[in-house]
Amino acid sequence: METLTTSQEGRELTADTILELLANRRRRYLLYALRGRDGPIELSRLAETVAGWEHDVPPEDVAKNEYKSVYVSSVQCHVPKLADAGVVDHDADNHSVVLSENFDQLEPYLRLVVKDEPENSTLRAALQAESEDSLIRQIRARLKQ
Repeated sequence: METLTTSQEGRELTADTILELLANRRRRYLLYALRGRDGPIELSRLAETVAGWEHDVPPEDVAKNEYKSVYVSSVQCHVPKLADAGVVDHDADNHSVVLSENFDQLEPYLRLVVKDEPENSTLRAALQAESEDSLIRQIRARLKQ
């Protein structure tokens, strides 16, 4: 079995890399879905969640072609790009992903771009439902300061 690996773990991300990683909405959604998870999650589950957020429906209501589009692009493009930057660890054998060390460098910027997501979306609802230290609550607390 192949172990979880990244090519740049522990290296500082450049501004260009951070902007490139966050420029794509689907990559941002993958990162939102991975936040707060302690262990690896299967890409199929991630794709269901992301497809639901993209189409503003619960994951169980996502059409098969919408799910497939998210899954294929995640496997072929987005997860490898995140892994190359050391933001996620990817187990290609198990098709699972977990956040890695370099995510800490990216998270402050991810917190900023979430403000552009629609207020009444399923993504916002999911992020608000997180624990007391959720992304949305942290943003609101910082904006009030």
